[in-house]
Amino acid sequence: MKRALRAAVVGLVAGVAVAAHAVAAEIKVLSAGAFKPVVVAVAPLFEQRTGHKVVIDSDTAGGLAKRIAGGEAFDVAILTPPGVEQLVQAGKMAAGSSVAVARVGIGVAIKQGAPVPDVGSVAAFQQSLLKARAVAMIDPAAGGSSGIYLMSLFEKMGIAGQIKAKAVLVPGGLAAQRLVSGEADIALQQISELLSVPGVTVLGAIPADIQNYTVYAGGVSAAATDAGAAKAFLQMLGGPEARAVMKDKGMDAP
Repeated sequence: MKRALRAAVVGLVAGVAVAAHAVAAEIKVLSAGAFKPVVVAVAPLFEQRTGHKVVIDSDTAGGLAKRIAGGEAFDVAILTPPGVEQLVQAGKMAAGSSVAVARVGIGVAIKQGAPVPDVGSVAAFQQSLLKARAVAMIDPAAGGSSGIYLMSLFEKMGIAGQIKAKAVLVPGGLAAQRLVSGEADIALQQISELLSVPGVTVLGAIPADIQNYTVYAGGVSAAATDAGAAKAFLQMLGGPEARAVMKDKGMDAP
């Protein structure tokens, strides 16, 4: 009798384990670089609560849009709202799944211990850029939101030629890493990405008169492996726990 009971309990435990494994999903998240620090911070909490696994990859917003349009599989993607809308129209994202998650402005960083340039006004910011040996920023050709805006801004300011001559264009990732390597002495990128690099000092946002905020939104793939799990993770990214992380990462609610 005891042997039969023990066998039944073992069978029940094994069945529960199999069932738990069956419902656990692997959620592939493609995130624009500026929002990646929030995804990385929130993912462990989601995994602990649900048993699902989150796999994270990042690129520029434009780079992700091209990859998804080209057929790359994903479950959740964080892009700009226009990028999300284009993917919905193309049938790559589920209609009605879009959630605005954050906004972030462009900031200025220097290497720790370097002389601090004046970036407190538009005129001072412009002069500091012109005096800099090299300025690191995301390559607009890579589809990075900050790089696209900054090149347009420099055209309006009449300094595009001078900046292009000293620009260290980063195809993707973290522009401030070029400060640590010595390739540049000023880096311009979304504040959340500047804060991700050890060994640099973030001076703050560029002047308010020329600031540009990028809004990020997420959507669920039309071909998600587990649409329910994907939606749950996206909801967490738009929820209060993610908002608390965003403040620490230099981002605001949308």
